[in-house]
Amino acid sequence: MQYRHVPVLVREVVDYLGCSPGKTYVDGTLGGAGHAQAILRAIGPDGFLVGVDQDPDAVKWARESLRRVSSNVALFNDNFAQLPWILQAAGKARVHGIVLDLGVSRYQLEAGGRGFSFQRDEPLDMRMNPATTLTAEQIVNEFSEHDSA
Repeated sequence: MQYRHVPVLVREVVDYLGCSPGKTYVDGTLGGAGHAQAILRAIGPDGFLVGVDQDPDAVKWARESLRRVSSNVALFNDNFAQLPWILQAAGKARVHGIVLDLGVSRYQLEAGGRGFSFQRDEPLDMRMNPATTLTAEQIVNEFSEHDSA
């Protein structure tokens, strides 16, 4: 299944971030890379984008789609909570703005095997990164009410 995503408020994101040529930005939830593409276009040939997503499919899709826009990109299959380390790995001491488009993507809901959708009869998985070990099914069935709060 192709990674499909229709980003919302793209113009507003670019405007509110104050994107302009030569600046550095972070898209901490790449998804389908719609915001990342718009940011790259706004920051021109000398700007730089650091992209992060827990979902390896999103990073793969972003790598393919963003190379048509700019080569000034560093992509990481990680959690934006690791941003200090990610920025260090990208060689960026500071950035001009960060966007986080939080939530689940249409791809994660429609692509079977991820356990995000109630429309399929499949295990309750719900891991953004399938490489992590703890699933939603384990939390629901094995954690105490106190531990899951």
